[in-house]
Amino acid sequence: MDALTLTNIDQLRQSTTLIGRAHSQVSAHDWRGFLWLDFDLSGLPCSPRAEESQKGYFSGEKNVSGRQLARVSAEKYWETIWSDVFPGNRHTIECFRPAVLATETALELTPAQRKRTVWRIDGGAGSDEQLCWLLERGYHVVAKGLSNRRAEALARQVRRWDPYQDIWLGEVDPPIDYGRPVRVFVKRRFKDGAFCHSYYVFTLALPSKGHFIACYNYRGGAEVEQFRGDKSGLSLEARRKHSFLGQKGYLLLTDLAHNLLADFHHRALVGTRFASYGLKRIVRDLLAIPGRLVFEDGKLVRVELLT
Repeated sequence: MDALTLTNIDQLRQSTTLIGRAHSQVSAHDWRGFLWLDFDLSGLPCSPRAEESQKGYFSGEKNVSGRQLARVSAEKYWETIWSDVFPGNRHTIECFRPAVLATETALELTPAQRKRTVWRIDGGAGSDEQLCWLLERGYHVVAKGLSNRRAEALARQVRRWDPYQDIWLGEVDPPIDYGRPVRVFVKRRFKDGAFCHSYYVFTLALPSKGHFIACYNYRGGAEVEQFRGDKSGLSLEARRKHSFLGQKGYLLLTDLAHNLLADFHHRALVGTRFASYGLKRIVRDLLAIPGRLVFEDGKLVRVELLT
């Protein structure tokens, strides 16, 4: 892996993209419904001597060096659309546009399909510039705003707070012209003896404030299924390469394995007692059981376990 060149990485990415177009569930998405895409960053701590290892933000850790894993996923299908590795001091907002453009290429999204695609992003990529750019390209957004100062200012404009579980939601006028109609909601929650606020920008039409915030909260599934599943089930975090290109190559192979397991889950486990298994349990528990695969006309039709 450490001997990989940039040309090798491009070839590997092209190969995994072609495999995805031919076999992924996303490629067969029914465009009468929206395609939901999640984008986020996750830290990959590594030796400070590794290539492109830099000090940056690594959740729950201080004074740590490493790299940043950027990923676009389709949580509904359990699939990874695109991944890449960046130096550890890169921020979400710097990695977002390359991710969107690479996703358009990987999925060959037409202008009509962009209008049926929803980007669900956290505050790290929720700047006005990024949101306006997405909307200009025809996408829908379910996004948390970047500015905490603006969130506090918008909270003072809320006329009515509606309770939802342990939070309160209020609606305000958009703080800027986003170029398309949007709805803006402010969330209030009580933390450490004081109220704190965040704001969210939506382009979708939904029946209630609760539906809006629930749509945003679903992005947590991407973090659990994609990042944690790969780090624990496919040993992504443990397998650290000194070479930066070597790490990129290993990441692309991990994505291929991830999507293969997602396809296996869809074809073989849905409707069985193993349907609730995530990647870690599939690898650790299920694939360790001896059995046989039954094919008919070149297609997998049944998995027979021998225990």
